[in-house]
Amino acid sequence: MSGVPPTAGPGAAPPGGSVPPPPPVGSTPPVGPAPGVSAPPPGPGVAPPFAAPPTEGGRSRFWLGLGVGALALVLCCGGGGTAVVGLLVSGVQAIDEQGRTVSGDYYRALVDGQFGRAYDQLCEDVKRRESRQEFERRTAAEPQIASYRVGEVDTVTLTVPVEVTFAGGGQERQQVVLKQNQQTGGMEVCGVN
Repeated sequence: MSGVPPTAGPGAAPPGGSVPPPPPVGSTPPVGPAPGVSAPPPGPGVAPPFAAPPTEGGRSRFWLGLGVGALALVLCCGGGGTAVVGLLVSGVQAIDEQGRTVSGDYYRALVDGQFGRAYDQLCEDVKRRESRQEFERRTAAEPQIASYRVGEVDTVTLTVPVEVTFAGGGQERQQVVLKQNQQTGGMEVCGVN
């Protein structure tokens, strides 16, 4: 034979030691580490697997999630409704503020005798019908206004009531008609009744 060591067949003893006897036929082999090998120590994170996912509290979590989703939907829709109402209110307030301001500027210019400045507060429709010179001549010939008090803007009809006191002592309630300038978006005086 050449220098190849003989191989051990089944049931042959390994070189230098004895082999444990095979288990009896029909018996189950023992579970655990092999003889002479120690078992690994139990460590953290090792948990026995569940046969089925836990179901305790499943319905309550479902209803809680459904409630949170409904609340989020209500807040989004309610917030949108609130935003629309807020925009409408702020729009009405802006119209009122602009209408009162332009009316006040118009009457302040008339009280000060600065008819050209009053003409600048007028809308384009009025300016097309009457030139600056014609307006100044006409308003200079009318009874002079000594004082005025601007009321609240009617946002539906875009009119503003103004209580006027003339230099001679008479009083009159005038109605300023407003119009929005399409280019600037600002309010303008478009007539006085």
